Amino acid sequence: MRSFHSLTENEILALAISLEEEDERIYADYAEGLRQTYPATAQMFDGMREEESGHRRRLIELYQAKFGEHIPLIRRNDVRGFVHRRPIWLAKPLRIDAVRREAATMEVETRRFYEKSASRTQDASIRQLLNDLAVEERGHEIRAEELGEQLDQATRSQEEEASRKLFVLQIVQPGLAGLMDGSVSTLAPVFAAAFATRSTHTAFTVGLAASIGAGISMGFAEALSDDGSLTGRGHPYVRGVVCGLMTALGGIGHTLPFLIPNFRMAFAVAVAVVIAELGSISWVRHRYMESPWLSATLQVVIGGILVFLAGILIGSS
Repeated sequence: MRSFHSLTENEILALAISLEEEDERIYADYAEGLRQTYPATAQMFDGMREEESGHRRRLIELYQAKFGEHIPLIRRNDVRGFVHRRPIWLAKPLRIDAVRREAATMEVETRRFYEKSASRTQDASIRQLLNDLAVEERGHEIRAEELGEQLDQATRSQEEEASRKLFVLQIVQPGLAGLMDGSVSTLAPVFAAAFATRSTHTAFTVGLAASIGAGISMGFAEALSDDGSLTGRGHPYVRGVVCGLMTALGGIGHTLPFLIPNFRMAFAVAVAVVIAELGSISWVRHRYMESPWLSATLQVVIGGILVFLAGILIGSS
């Protein structure tokens, strides 16, 4: 993958064309999926699709004037810094709230791309077009927030909504990833050590080592995955620290009970902590990541139970 800062002006324009083509197709899918239930919202997505098509034509015309007929194929997956988009347009029926949030996120990311790109270009005509498109994408972002006939009409300030988005992107997402990894991945070594030795001290030592090791590993992985220049996810070191700390916390939670000398009591308390951890993860996924309660609970609980049983069976063998 290429770094955004290494792209030349013609590569920036080629990437912009690719982004507009992708957004145009996504909005067309949204419109088709919502047309029967939310016809007015589908019509608004049709209008946004046409505007994205106009953006693409303006970008292509400028590219041809500046760099010729051949446009290299550069996609979002080829450049570091873009958020991975969930293909919710493939699910039927579409959920209007999920579509609205996804559309707003798309426009935020595209606007930030145009603003960053305009600041890096030296050509006046290219900079002018990119700045104009950034302004138009900001208008799309506002429209996306207001989509749907059945949405809550209570008004929220733009600053509060921006803060919420940043909180989810910079804190909740990396923190949740770390908490899930730390809570689930350390279950097997902790309980395997506990049942293999019947020693609470050994179980505590293994759990502490596994938690700290996982925290360091996940912290570096998160920090190196995305520099945040286009996504607005914040400084990579901040995300790495959040992810690392939550990973370590997820593992230490069910390790601390093994400070209790009595093995049976320590095991019972550790099981209660594991249940609380898995419930907390399910709640966070439902609250901030828009996962349905049943789906969020089953995925987390089933995975945790399987790892938990694996640790007990390995330790008892």
